This record gives sequence, structure tokens and C-alpha cells, in this order.
Amino acid sequence: MANKAYEHAAAALDGLLFDGMTIMAGGFGVTGNPEHLTRAIGENGVSRLTVISNNCGAPDFGLWLLLRNGQISKMICSFIGDNKLLAQKHLSGEVEVELVPQGTLAERIRAGGAGIPAFYTRTGVGTVVAEGKPVEEFDGKLYIRERALRADLAIVRAWQADEEGNLVYRKTARNFNPDMATAADVTVAEAETLVPVGAIDGDAVHTPGIYVKRVIAGDSYSHAIAVRKVRVDEDKPAASR
Repeated sequence: MANKAYEHAAAALDGLLFDGMTIMAGGFGVTGNPEHLTRAIGENGVSRLTVISNNCGAPDFGLWLLLRNGQISKMICSFIGDNKLLAQKHLSGEVEVELVPQGTLAERIRAGGAGIPAFYTRTGVGTVVAEGKPVEEFDGKLYIRERALRADLAIVRAWQADEEGNLVYRKTARNFNPDMATAADVTVAEAETLVPVGAIDGDAVHTPGIYVKRVIAGDSYSHAIAVRKVRVDEDKPAASR
């Protein structure tokens, strides 16, 4: 039995970071982000990073901090949204952006973890997404060949972990995390709660510890909400809303 628990994020990342590396970072919007590990990467100062993630954080949160620091040279993502900083850095030529349809991004990561080098999809046929990619016909329909994605390091966030690195995610915070945990040379996880080995029912494990090299317990989380909305009751007059 191996105890993979580290005291804090910087210790868990010690010896794993280098300039020019590729990092997968879990999360969707501001949900399920490995906040502590991301901050530790920012504090380390490692540069020229290629980052694979659904999006590049939000102002003052997550991967946005690395973007602000000038540590990211390329983003492989599916959503830019209102990230004005990423748009500015891309338009200025400072950061390269590879925009990938969201389902295709998820499958490229899953394929990387499953040892599948490439696959075919109809998504993007006849669009800029297909430029430079092989296109083949199957049963009278055209498909793009997409390459799998892998990384030097994956940082993921779980709801619960044990000291052997077995992980359990909670609801939509699962998102890209389980697939990314399988698609990197080294995976480091952070969890809201760290429990002893045996405390997690084996049938409840989402990511087996065999995929996880190191794990930490996060001491606090922001539980950020990207956009707060209040439902408007259309039956009430505007003056009384």
C-alpha cells in the first residue's frame, strides 16, 4: 500500500514541472477546477505551457492566473466565452489557441487515456475545423480524423480521495477530470476531503488510484459561480419585479 498524500500543492508538484510542458487541467467553467494546484503552478513560474482544458479560467480565477502571468503559450480548449484576456493575447500573437468542438475535445482526451491514437467524427466536416485533417468516407458520409491528446501532467480535482489516490467526483464537478486523469504521464489530484484507505467503497470509485501519482487535500475552495442569474416572473408587472 502506497501513501500518495502530500502536505500541500507545491510539494505534490515538486520535480514535475518544466518549461515547455503540456498540462491537462480539469474543470468546466468554474466548476471542478484544481484551484490549489493551479495556483502552485503559477507560483512556480514555469513557462511556455501548452494547456489543455475546456476553457482558460475566469477573471482572477483558475487558469486565468497563469494566462495573466504570461506562462501559457498555447491553449487547446473548446470555449473562450467572455475571457477578454485570452482573446487579447491570441489576437496579439502571444498565445496560440486551438479551438476544438467540446465533444471532440472530450473524446480526444478519452482516446489518449485509452491508447487510441486517432478516431473519426462527423463533427466539423466542411468547416475550418477540418482544415489540414484527413477526411474519409464511410457508408456514404464524410468523417474527419482527429488525433488523441495526451499531456506530461494532468491536474484534477475530486470531491473525495484516499491516501492511495482513489478518487470520487461530485455531480457536475466530475466533467473532464476522470478522462484527464488517465491521459497524462503523471496525474496529481486535489480533493476537498482526504480519507484513510478503505473508507471509500470500491464500487464508488470513479478514478482508480493506479492513475494517480500524488494527492493533496485542499484546505478551502472558492465554490465560485461564473454568472449569477435570478429568474424573472413574467406574470408580474415590471414595476413590481
